[in-house]
Amino acid sequence: MLNLSPLFNTADGNQLGFVDKLELDEAEKNYIAAAKLEVRNCLKLGIPRVLKSQGFEGEVPDPRFFTQGSWAYRTLNAPAQNPQQADVDDGAYMPLSFVAQTSRPSVASSIFFAAAEAALAPLITAKSWQLVTDKPTCIRIVIGPRAHIDVPLYAIPDKEFGTLAKAAFDHGHKGLMEAMRAKAEKDAWTALPRNSVLLAHREDNWIASDPRPVKEWFVNEVTAKGEQLRRVVRYLKAFRDWKWSSGGPSSILLMAAATPHFEKRDRRDDLALLEVVAKIPETLRKGVVNPVDKKESLTDRLGAEKVEEAAKSFEEFEKFLRGAVNAGSASQACVWMVGQFGPRFPNEPSRVVVTSVAATVAVAPAAYGPSEIVGRSQAG
Repeated sequence: MLNLSPLFNTADGNQLGFVDKLELDEAEKNYIAAAKLEVRNCLKLGIPRVLKSQGFEGEVPDPRFFTQGSWAYRTLNAPAQNPQQADVDDGAYMPLSFVAQTSRPSVASSIFFAAAEAALAPLITAKSWQLVTDKPTCIRIVIGPRAHIDVPLYAIPDKEFGTLAKAAFDHGHKGLMEAMRAKAEKDAWTALPRNSVLLAHREDNWIASDPRPVKEWFVNEVTAKGEQLRRVVRYLKAFRDWKWSSGGPSSILLMAAATPHFEKRDRRDDLALLEVVAKIPETLRKGVVNPVDKKESLTDRLGAEKVEEAAKSFEEFEKFLRGAVNAGSASQACVWMVGQFGPRFPNEPSRVVVTSVAATVAVAPAAYGPSEIVGRSQAG
């Protein structure tokens, strides 16, 4: 049997493992980080300026920000092929009391989108970036051929926003009275729980959606089970990105499908990945729900036809991965893995370790323990 783990993740600083080749290079990371900061600063100054120029009376709070998605989970991979791009999600938040003070709260989401897009326009023009406004739940800024920044817009409870909303009662009362008098107008805002985090939606006004619990769930899982879980998720995403140039199962679907089946295998990323991959097809077919909202089906969102396509793709993936681990030829094992992951997977048979069946079986699931210290994203 073969131990392919040195090709997936190696401790030798002189050689790169597959997980290292999934990283954006330092120049790309620095460029994205600088662009994210510029976007934040532009919105922080620009949203209040735009709203005031449009006649909004009263104090306009500066938005705050919270990095979410793969950048926050530390599962962001570099694009595998065109037209893929690294996706950085950076949510902009305003306090509920401010957003709710509009006389027609059911259209406040469109006001929020318009103000943010107007605020970003000078920066986007100066940088020769591209503004994409056809995404229903965010503003997309394409900052280069290999990366974009998505800015979802949120309203968050004042206590969590961390500011005192000056004259919130008066403004809120005024908005409520006007809404009550306009009984013919259905007010989507007042029907929602006051302690909800709300996401601005271009078509549905406001929807209850809080990205923070998913991040907390995954960070807690990695803390409990170890960094190998994070790497396995990145390998699954890398397979997805090579198999589908666009589309395929979403990152959160892969995370939610894989995490319950993950068992730590000491220094054997290949075996940990194989065990997860073997269980994914059945898991997809049974249905996968959001780990922090059991009422939301992630497989329903993908659709039955594409779920079955993904299940069959992972069944095929398992055959090649299991075949590689059990192969008699390291060269053949590498060829199979390059076929599944693309040319970023190291085609270096000399680094593959031959091991006995007994030694492989002895690598039993390890007890979960403390993982490496995980850096946490900072709200702005």
